[in-house]
Amino acid sequence: MRPESDGPSAINRAIPEARPRALVWKARQFLALTKPLQTMLLLVTGVCAYALTLPGAVDWGELTLGGLALLGSIAGCTALNMVIDRDIDARMGRTARRPIPSRAVSPRAATAFGLFLAVPALALAWVLYPLFGLLVSAGFALDLAVYTLWLKRRTPLSILFGGISGGMPAMAGRALALGRVDAVGVLLAVGVLLWIPSHILTLATHYAKEYRLAGVPVWPNVYGPRATRRTVAVASLGAAVSLGTAGWLLGIHPVALVALFVMGLGLSGMALAVLIRPSERLNWRLFKAASIYMLGSFVCLTIGAVI
Repeated sequence: MRPESDGPSAINRAIPEARPRALVWKARQFLALTKPLQTMLLLVTGVCAYALTLPGAVDWGELTLGGLALLGSIAGCTALNMVIDRDIDARMGRTARRPIPSRAVSPRAATAFGLFLAVPALALAWVLYPLFGLLVSAGFALDLAVYTLWLKRRTPLSILFGGISGGMPAMAGRALALGRVDAVGVLLAVGVLLWIPSHILTLATHYAKEYRLAGVPVWPNVYGPRATRRTVAVASLGAAVSLGTAGWLLGIHPVALVALFVMGLGLSGMALAVLIRPSERLNWRLFKAASIYMLGSFVCLTIGAVI
């Protein structure tokens, strides 16, 4: 006789156990479409920009709804970018295992998912406050239409528009709290814009060969490694100055202001070290440090404004 475990009852038990695992795996694939770490970093800049504007007087309901609008628009835009870039991703070893090129998620499902996140989020942003909606929509359009659809495959200067888009959550968060765009909001957005090279160009340098094979014109392959390193160094210093000036105008606590400038000098120093003594190890460390710097800077600005 065949063992009982090989019979229909064993199969019936196995199927219900497999379904939850399959659902969890599928959910993870859709989550991966949003690049969670990148999405959360941009969300933090917007939430912190709101909180540091109203220290001690935060409207938590408005902040929650504004955060949801930012989260949906950023995550939805990222998923739609994944759909557009699926052919590029399939040609690069770094990205070939992403959900769409690996066929874990179909382009149609990813498009529906991106729209499901983005459309209600953009509508919510406009309902909350028209200026907030305008800024969030501008960031969405710049990233999806200008950066990804129009310029990414044509020129390495596309990162300028990607950087402007990246700065919109911070400007939007400040505008939602303040009711207008002011110098501090612009400086926060410029700080993110100038931070982008330390995040994007270091990555492009590390994977320059893959980008060349994929046919994507990135800064190191078009302008050369040294010009890329010089741009990163100058931009990193500019980011430190912009965010430091924002902290000074906000009148944040002196300890927080000093910490902000120290972090900026640390990032700038690393970028300068990569320029003077270039190496793959230093370049990759700078890439990792850039995200920590951006997160730390906005948290430091917020804490410094509150205390």
